[in-house]
Amino acid sequence: MALTKTPVCDFGKKAEDFKLKSINNKFLSLEQIKGKNGTLIMFICNHCPYVKAIIKDLVEDCKDLRNEGINSVAIMSNDTKNYPDDSFDKMNEFSKHNQFGDLDYLIDETQEVAKNYGAVCTPDFFGYNKKLELQYRGRIRELKNLKPVRDGDSDLKTAMKMIAKTQKGPKDQIPSMGCNIKWFN
Repeated sequence: MALTKTPVCDFGKKAEDFKLKSINNKFLSLEQIKGKNGTLIMFICNHCPYVKAIIKDLVEDCKDLRNEGINSVAIMSNDTKNYPDDSFDKMNEFSKHNQFGDLDYLIDETQEVAKNYGAVCTPDFFGYNKKLELQYRGRIRELKNLKPVRDGDSDLKTAMKMIAKTQKGPKDQIPSMGCNIKWFN
């Protein structure tokens, strides 16, 4: 596990289109998951301790953000041959265990989508306004010893609510960090 931090937000960068298979065996595109006030695209996986540490908060935040007109999607881009805990079947189990509900979980089997977005770690968050312009590339919240520090709304939820209202993200953003994406050899 190599600890990796996300780069600074490239404000205004347009979201890249995709069409990926969900754990429900449906193919979903960016247009289909886009929210009326914003869209959150996140790269996660099943086995990363950083994702495991924040997953319950993340699922809750995504449910709350839906009420703000923000749709969310989770994408798993890791090499599943060398990391079988991230396989499609395990994604299904992970989703059920963590009560994803309406949160779509997609597999990026070719890793093309992760590369197009410039995703570097799990979790890696990309928060877009309603015009699909990037406004947030930060963390969900502070972690201490892989435990979430809960002192009010998460950085992610606060930023996405701001984007829904103003179409702009916060100027100051603390990078997300986690395990590097497991690229094919």
